[in-house]
Amino acid sequence: MTWTILQWVLLLASTGQIHSHALLRFITVEEQEAGVKIGSLSPTYSAPYRLLDERYVRLDESTGDLFTKERIDRETLCPSHQDGECTFSNTAVVSLNFEIVPMIIVVDDINDNTPIFERNEIPLHVPEDASIGTAFPLDDQAQDKDTGDNGLIRYHLEDSDGFFGIRQDGHELELVVQRELDRETQENHFLVLVAVDGGSVPLSATAHLNVTVTDVDDNCPEFDADSPITAIVPALGVKGTAVAQLKATDKDLGQNAQIAFSFSRQITDKAKALFHLDGHTGLISLAVDTQVDSPEEHMLKVFANSPLCPPAQTQVTIYIQPVMSQEPSVKIKFVAEHKNQVIVLQENEPPTILALLELEDTSTAKGTLSLDKNSMPFSLKPQAGSYLLSTSKPLDFEMCSEYEVTVIISNPHGTRLHRREVIKVLVEDVNDNAPKFEQTRYEKDIKENNEPGVFLLRVQASDADSQQFGKVRYRLTNGGPFRIHEETGVISAAESLDREQQEKYDLTVLARDGGEPSLEGLAIVSINILDVNDNPPVFPTPHFYFFVFESIPQLSQVGKVTVSDADEGDNGQIVDLRILNDSVPFAIDLAQGSLRSTGEVDREKQDRYELLVVAADGGSPVLSTTAKMTIFIEDVNDNHPQVLLPSSNLSCLTISPATRAGSMITKIFAIDEDSGMNSDITYQIIASKPALHSPFQIDEHSGNITLVQHLRGEDYGMHHLFIVVRDRGKPDPLQTTVWVNLQVNETLEKCHVNAIPEYTPPRLLPPMPVQDRCESNAGLIFYCGLCLMVISVCVLLAAVVVFMKRKNTKRKAEKKNVWETGNLCELKPLN
Repeated sequence: MTWTILQWVLLLASTGQIHSHALLRFITVEEQEAGVKIGSLSPTYSAPYRLLDERYVRLDESTGDLFTKERIDRETLCPSHQDGECTFSNTAVVSLNFEIVPMIIVVDDINDNTPIFERNEIPLHVPEDASIGTAFPLDDQAQDKDTGDNGLIRYHLEDSDGFFGIRQDGHELELVVQRELDRETQENHFLVLVAVDGGSVPLSATAHLNVTVTDVDDNCPEFDADSPITAIVPALGVKGTAVAQLKATDKDLGQNAQIAFSFSRQITDKAKALFHLDGHTGLISLAVDTQVDSPEEHMLKVFANSPLCPPAQTQVTIYIQPVMSQEPSVKIKFVAEHKNQVIVLQENEPPTILALLELEDTSTAKGTLSLDKNSMPFSLKPQAGSYLLSTSKPLDFEMCSEYEVTVIISNPHGTRLHRREVIKVLVEDVNDNAPKFEQTRYEKDIKENNEPGVFLLRVQASDADSQQFGKVRYRLTNGGPFRIHEETGVISAAESLDREQQEKYDLTVLARDGGEPSLEGLAIVSINILDVNDNPPVFPTPHFYFFVFESIPQLSQVGKVTVSDADEGDNGQIVDLRILNDSVPFAIDLAQGSLRSTGEVDREKQDRYELLVVAADGGSPVLSTTAKMTIFIEDVNDNHPQVLLPSSNLSCLTISPATRAGSMITKIFAIDEDSGMNSDITYQIIASKPALHSPFQIDEHSGNITLVQHLRGEDYGMHHLFIVVRDRGKPDPLQTTVWVNLQVNETLEKCHVNAIPEYTPPRLLPPMPVQDRCESNAGLIFYCGLCLMVISVCVLLAAVVVFMKRKNTKRKAEKKNVWETGNLCELKPLN
C-alpha cells in the first residue's frame, strides 16, 4: 500500500499536480502503549488519509486520527539529543487530490531512567591537615539519560558523621571538609554518595565513597613507658657491649615517623668517651673497654628527634661495676626455662622457683643477698646456704612483659653495698584474653530496597593478648542477607532488603583471636529495616461483582470493598478509596469499607453499572491501584403492563357474520418494561357485554382473540370485552385493563364507540366466622359436607345437559346458515 501511494505521489509530483502544505507539529510522550492518540488531521484536511512512513505511528484512513504504533523510547530514538528536543519526521498524503502534508512528531521525555554511577566504589585521599572548608573535586558523577528536570541530578551524603559535606555548583561536584580530621583517630571514612534526579517521582542511585585520611607530620616522638632508665655495666666491660636499648615511637607513618637519637651536650666528656649511641636504633653501647676500681654512675640525657618537632628527652642512669677480686659474687643456677641468661616464664603460672642463687664469699669479705625494693613480684628466700629466687604471684603479660630483678650483695649488717646483679625475666604471652567489643549491642537503621553491598556499620573488638593471640577476625553466625569483612568488621547488606519480608534482623557477630584453641567474644547487631512506600494498595480481586435490587433505599450497603497495603505507618494507610466514575448513584464508605447506594437506581433505565475504583495510600510518593466493579441491577415488579394495541378503549372493529369459528379476530399487544417473571404477561377476559355466551375468547399467553363458534343472529351487534393484562410479578402481580369493542355486522361499515360500559367487580360474601372449637360443630360440619356433595352432583349433571343441547343446536345452525360468498372476512386490526 505504501509503495503504491509513493508511486502515485511521484507521478503526480512529476506532473505538478501535488500541492505541499505547511508543516504540522504533534507532541507525544515516550513509553506510551501502542494505540494512544497523538492528534488528528481531520480539522484541517479531508479524507482519505495515508502515511508514507508507518514507523512508530499509524494514521486512520477515514478519521485522520494519528496514533502511536509501538512503545517509543526517547533515549533509543534520539541517543545524541539528550539535552535537546527529540523529533522524527513523516509525511501524510491527504484528500482525493493527494495533497502532501509534512509532519514532525516531538517525543517528550518522562523520568524513566535512574541515575547511574560508573563505579560503585569511589576512592579519595584527603590529608589529615586539611582545614575546614577545603574542597576536593569528585569526577565520578552519576549520569542520567533523561532530559530537563528528569535528568537534573542533586547529590547528598549519608553516614558522614559530620566530617564531610557535598557542594554542587552546576556540573562541578566537590567533597567539603566540615570537621577536623585526625588519621591517628580514624583513618578511613565510609560514606554513601546519593544521586537523586529531579523527576516528579524522583529516582536515585548510590555509590560508596571511601575516604582515606593520609598522614602528615603532626605527631612528635615519645619515649615508650618500658624504655629503660637504668643500666648496669659489669666489670671488665668489652667495647661494643650493649648497655641499654632505648625505645621511642612516632604515631605518624613513613618518613614522618622516622626518629633520630642523640646525646645531650650537657653530659660529661667522660660519658661521651665511654658510651656510644646509635642514632637510628637508640642502642647505647660501650665505646671502649671498661675496667674501674670503684663503682661509677653516669647520668645520660638522650634526645629523640623528629623534623618540625621539639625533641623528646629521657634520662638513663648507668652503673659501672668495679673489678674487685675481693668482693663476693653470685652464681646463678637456673631452674626455670632460660635463654641467653634470661629467664622465660609463661604468664598466669602459680608462684614458681626461677633460680638458685649461690653466694661465693672470699676469705676477706662476707655478704648476704637481698632484692631491690622495686623487684616486685619476686621473692628471695634463704635455703640451705643458698637463695631461692621465685615469683610471689602469677605474672600477667598484659601488665608487664619484661622484668629486671636486681639482686643486691651487701655485708651481713647491710651497711655496705658490694655490688648489684640484674636478672632478666621475660613473660611469655598465652591466649588468656578473649576479644572484647567496644559495645555489646549495636543498632542500625536502613531503608528497604537498598543497593546491594551498601555499608551499614563497623564493629570493632580488641584483644589484650599479643601477636597472633591478639589478632582478631570477625564472622556472622546468622548473617542471612548480610556480610562482614573478616578483618575490618565492616558489615554490609549483600542484597536488597524488603521490610515486608522481614522488618528486623538480629545478627550475632563473633570476634575470634588467633590462639589455639581460639577465644571468642560476641556482640549483637540489630538491623531495623525502615519502610519505604514501595507497595501499592491491593484489592482482594481485580473485579468486584455486586447484585442489588432497583428498589434499594439510599445509603443502604451494597457490599464490602476491602483493600490492604503491605507497607506500614502512613505508607500502609489507605487514605483515599473512591469511585472514579462521575454521576453514579453509588459511593464508597472508607470508614466501613463498604459500597453504598446514594441515589435512585432504575433497572429499566440502566441494568448495570461498570465502575472503576481507586485506592491510594498515605505514603510519599503516593501509590495507588484500581479495580473494576460491576453492579447488576436486579428487577423488581415496579412497572404495569402497557397496552399498545388497541390504542384506546374506544377502538372498534367490525366483524363479518361469515367469519369461521376458530379464526383469529384481533390481537392484544402489550409490553412490560420489567424483566423475567415480572415482564411475563398473561391475558384474561373477565367480563363481556352482552354478558352471556360471548362467542369470543382470548389466548392467555399470546393475547390472540379468536372466534370460538359460528355467529348467529343473536350475536349481531356490539360486543364489549373487558380484558385484564397482568404480569407474573412477585409478590404481587401488576395489571392493566382494556376494553375491546367488536361489532358483528354484514355491511362491514366502520364502527364507532362513544362511551365504554361501566364495569363493576362482583361482590364477594364476607367469610364466615370460624369457631375455635371444631368438636362442638361436628354435626353441622357433616351436614354441610353432605349438602356440598349433592350440589356438586347436580351441577355436573346440568353441565352435561347444556353441553349436549349446544352441540345439537350448532349442527342445525350449520345446515341452515350457508354463506353465499364462501369467504372469511379479512382480519383487521382494531382502530
